[in-house]
Amino acid sequence: MTYTITADECIACGACEAECPEGAISESNGVYVIDAAKCQDCGACADVCPVGAPKKI
Repeated sequence: MTYTITADECIACGACEAECPEGAISESNGVYVIDAAKCQDCGACADVCPVGAPKKI
């Protein structure tokens, strides 16, 4: 399983990108996205997100 960022919940603060140890998160069109191929399911992004946008899929 990996994480995905719910676009309509993302406030584009960038906290998740800075925290991801795998570099799996990047900004695209004003929101952040997770590259599922790089995501190691560690949950660091979900831990720092102030609005809970990263969700386990």
